[in-house]
Amino acid sequence: MLSLRDFAPEEDRLIKDKDIERLFAGPLGRIPDRELRAKVVRTFVLACERGKWDTVEDLKRLPFTLLTDTHGVGFVEHTIAVTEGAAALGRAQAEAYAKLPYAINFDRLYAGGLLHDVGKLLEIEPDGRGGYRKSRSGKFARHPVSGAILAAECGLPEEIINIIVCHAKEGEGRPQVVEAVLIHQADFATFDPLAMKQKGLLIED
Repeated sequence: MLSLRDFAPEEDRLIKDKDIERLFAGPLGRIPDRELRAKVVRTFVLACERGKWDTVEDLKRLPFTLLTDTHGVGFVEHTIAVTEGAAALGRAQAEAYAKLPYAINFDRLYAGGLLHDVGKLLEIEPDGRGGYRKSRSGKFARHPVSGAILAAECGLPEEIINIIVCHAKEGEGRPQVVEAVLIHQADFATFDPLAMKQKGLLIED
């Protein structure tokens, strides 16, 4: 549930709306719906408060996964890459197909792309030794679930909640909006090469 701190004036928060707006300026700027854009920003701020991420530099240092060596690719970079990659997949289909068999909602795609991993701000924490570990919260619920809960608390529509909760293995075999499919593909296009590289399976020149 939302607490009184969640409704604190912006000047009393450590990471503020304007910080998130600057950090994700590119993809946020592609969401013309001002109310939707504000809810995306609010979800990030709430996640930072709950996860105790105090500064923008903290967010920039955070790795996007604990499952493989990220080679320095951080949470913020990953979030932007997945969002823009999914949008590029959607545009490629819209431009190449004589008739697109399904509608792609790009407001929803950008919002869902930005929020797909927001639950990692609850799932991951500093380990006190310069690294990161799974948090107590992360042991109870993976980031697709915690992220969906945060988004619901901030009033995001069910379609975006579907994107967040279904973008990873939790979505396997489940009904999904098409934007969830695009974001899933873009997400694993950023993760799989790193995991393969670590295992010696990535063929490189």
